[in-house]
Amino acid sequence: MKSLLLCLLALALAVPAAVAADKPNIVFILADDLGYGDVGACHAEGKIATPHLDKLAGEGMIFTDAHSGSAVCTPTRYGVLTGRYAWRTRLQNGVLGGYSPPLIAADRMTVASFLKGQGYHTACLGKWHLGWDWQRTAETPDKEPGGFRAMPVDYAKPIQNGPTAAGFDYYFGIAASLDMPPYIYIENDRCVGSPTATKSFKKPARPGPAAPDFEAENVLPDLAKKAVDYIEARAKEDKPFFLYMPLNSPHTPIVPTAEFQGKSGLNEYGDFVCATDWAVGQVMAALERTGAAADTLVLFTSDNGCSPMADFPALLKKNHDPSAGFRGHKADIFEGGHRVPFLARWPGKIAAGSRSGATVCLTDLFATAAEIVGQAPPANAAEDSASLVPAFRGEAPPAGAREAVVHHSINGSFAIRKGKWKLCLCPGSGGWSAPRPGKATKDLPPIQLFDLDADPAEKNNLHADKPEVVAELRALLDRYVKDGRSTPGEPQKNDVAVTVAK
Repeated sequence: MKSLLLCLLALALAVPAAVAADKPNIVFILADDLGYGDVGACHAEGKIATPHLDKLAGEGMIFTDAHSGSAVCTPTRYGVLTGRYAWRTRLQNGVLGGYSPPLIAADRMTVASFLKGQGYHTACLGKWHLGWDWQRTAETPDKEPGGFRAMPVDYAKPIQNGPTAAGFDYYFGIAASLDMPPYIYIENDRCVGSPTATKSFKKPARPGPAAPDFEAENVLPDLAKKAVDYIEARAKEDKPFFLYMPLNSPHTPIVPTAEFQGKSGLNEYGDFVCATDWAVGQVMAALERTGAAADTLVLFTSDNGCSPMADFPALLKKNHDPSAGFRGHKADIFEGGHRVPFLARWPGKIAAGSRSGATVCLTDLFATAAEIVGQAPPANAAEDSASLVPAFRGEAPPAGAREAVVHHSINGSFAIRKGKWKLCLCPGSGGWSAPRPGKATKDLPPIQLFDLDADPAEKNNLHADKPEVVAELRALLDRYVKDGRSTPGEPQKNDVAVTVAK
């Protein structure tokens, strides 16, 4: 009996704390400008081979009605980390640049700081694009920098109010998109090297300060290697980890390395999607190799729809539609702007090969993590986050959960989605596809109502036929704005006054 007890004790001590405490590792991979139709498992008619993503989907769940918090990247990233819509902040339209001050307030809880408080090691590897405070020089203007201009700052001094101030134990990556200077890696709060050169990459070309050895095509493989190294190191520890991996691809500049050039048989964008799939495969292989996969929730998605820089006409000629038949693309209020691929794998918790038609949002990461660890966030955090755990189990959301999801376009236009109904509070796309805001929309109705069950391509505006639906959805959106939250809980305050309709 004594030997049996000793064996059981030894076995218990050998089990990592993450397993013993039922706190799985969480890996959240965020592609940049990847369309719903670019992942084979999501869109069978797609022409880009994505074997690693397809394998991930086959071993877990595909969400067919998942949405980014915005049709462009910065606001979506804010929502992923805070569980709160970014239109509640100063960022009412557009995106930040590489020199912008932080969007996440110093006292704002993030999913990283929350999980850190629950015993997790936390890391962010990739494109930050949420602003931080560079140390100023005498020549730095006082007003917020314009999005894409290079600014005079002291690169030798530590950066303040970045990822390590937002709950991450470790950070490695780039300030913003690879078409926004500065072009240099940042590790924790320091530049890696000095931007003594001036560089720009493929279109849109925006010259700016760069480290001499920094090349855009190396960023994706460098991030993949960093992620592999991180997983291998953390798998040896008795502490669960949260890895947030916001990729730079397949956003512009579209720079697949030589081994992927021509691989898709479509164009450079298709090749860059293949490279993105490879990077995900590197992460998945590291989880398997280290034994961490069995106790890791992996989530993969995109920050918004595919950009028109992918060259839709060229892709469509080869029968590939990055928007999978949905209207519009990145920046738009239409589905192509914010309906994104969303895959989830959690062995033993999510059935392999399963699908969910639940309408979900990327803001839902925070509440999902909170339910998993069994600790509710405070009232002033995760105001627009609803747990995905019931969907993982194939169950309906509990009574009183969030009723609807709010969409937002690049120019600040709103839409709200409840069930089959989607109300857009603008006359056109609110973004870059036709009809674009301005002269093209002056004779159009100011609102649009679509029945997405019957009309997923959003061709038939029913606002005049369904005034009661318009009134219901508008009242619900107004309540979400007024209450400072879209989930049950104490009302909160927005950071600024929010104007719903222009």
